[in-house]
Amino acid sequence: MRSNNKILFNKAKRYLVGGVDSPVRAFGYVGGDPVLIKSGRGSKIYDYDGNAYIDYVLSWGASILGHARADISAGLIKRIGSGLNFGTTNEPEVKLAEIIHQAVPFVKKIRFVNSGTEAVMSAVRLARGFTKRDLILKFKNSYHGSADFLLLKAGSGLATLKIATSAGVPDNFLKDTLVVPYGDIELVKDVFKKYAGQIAAVIIEPVGGNHGVIPLNRGFLLGLGKITRDAGSLLIFDEVITGFRFGFGTVASKIGIKPDLVCLGKIIGGGLPIGAYGGSRKIMNHLAPLGKVYQASTFSGNPIVMQAGLDTLKALKKLKNGYARLDKLAEHLALGLRRIAQIKKVKLTVEYCGSMFSIKFNEKKQFQKFYRNMLDQGVYFAPSEFEADFLSFAHTTKDIENTLAAAEKAFDKI
Repeated sequence: MRSNNKILFNKAKRYLVGGVDSPVRAFGYVGGDPVLIKSGRGSKIYDYDGNAYIDYVLSWGASILGHARADISAGLIKRIGSGLNFGTTNEPEVKLAEIIHQAVPFVKKIRFVNSGTEAVMSAVRLARGFTKRDLILKFKNSYHGSADFLLLKAGSGLATLKIATSAGVPDNFLKDTLVVPYGDIELVKDVFKKYAGQIAAVIIEPVGGNHGVIPLNRGFLLGLGKITRDAGSLLIFDEVITGFRFGFGTVASKIGIKPDLVCLGKIIGGGLPIGAYGGSRKIMNHLAPLGKVYQASTFSGNPIVMQAGLDTLKALKKLKNGYARLDKLAEHLALGLRRIAQIKKVKLTVEYCGSMFSIKFNEKKQFQKFYRNMLDQGVYFAPSEFEADFLSFAHTTKDIENTLAAAEKAFDKI
């Protein structure tokens, strides 16, 4: 019997570059053909051959409520009946902005866009326009989307492909991007001394998610806040992954830090394409039509996406006391993987923070064998050691126990 997944992927390769629309999906790191997903429900996804998997990718963290949640789907169906897009401000757009402000009070004004990349790119432009400076400081192995000037020593897909930047990006585009190692506050101070009065902003993921999980370092983040304030630069938190992942709001709000701008995405769209950036009125009012920093998009504020995001955040607000359970499940899984690996004498690192975790082996071949074996047992992890994995509110203790049981068998085959 021929595999429906195989047939579809062979067809995809005829028309899509590499058979995919985003590189990591090609499974180049783990080898073999990728899994093509037909549907999902709750914590499970199903391929075109009818195989079921416990899903820890969750559309790269976006599907925090799980798949095909009834109330989100019902809201979308109702909204679609009124039309798809009009290129104007709409009620769901205003309501989504309002609920984000309620959850993150320092976001006085917000601008919706269509992706995390677009949010970061626009926030950096705004920071440069507001400060009238050119330089941006980022951190090694951080990933802030695919804008040319930020594809420098990035993590995630670029780390997986073992390239420091991308072909097609002129060196001249990178001259205003400074890169330092994460966590070295003294080096950051030195860079600010060297480029005094020239740095527009520092951009950082408060919890790294693109070189494996890099746990929260509150002291470092507080240090960045002081340095940027003293220098007249802006601090930008890239919370495209972390926004509404650790609680009903941002990591910044949770740990008591107020960045100048925050970028959001993924979860706030309820599984549909979205990005957003926001901050104080003083900064945000520099955007057109009120200010001289231009940014526009045909599909920004699309009412279908806004409705999905609004219904998702309403559901998360009701579930906000359940984030602790989600974190406990992730801890149970991460510590369980560490324990079993130790018993089986398999060397690996499992990092976790809240409901995010990542797995790295000492040897790439070990991860490849582990990954394929877990797939065979119905567990779907991110197909790279450099990507983060996630839990959703739909995951259960049984899911975790089944995953650990599968891991025990997989470790035996390494």
